[in-house]
Amino acid sequence: MLLKIIGAIIVIWIALSVLGFVFKAIGTLLIIAAVATVGIAAYGAIKGKSSKQIGR
Repeated sequence: MLLKIIGAIIVIWIALSVLGFVFKAIGTLLIIAAVATVGIAAYGAIKGKSSKQIGR
């Protein structure tokens, strides 16, 4: 009985560790994607401003 309880605790601990790693990785990827999106938008605004005039 004691081994089943210890086994269950270990399985739950491993599952929570994996979930924590996954959420941390997703958070990091979201930050990278946000920075890349802002960079691309800024590059497009600067590039478009020099080649086109607004209102024509």
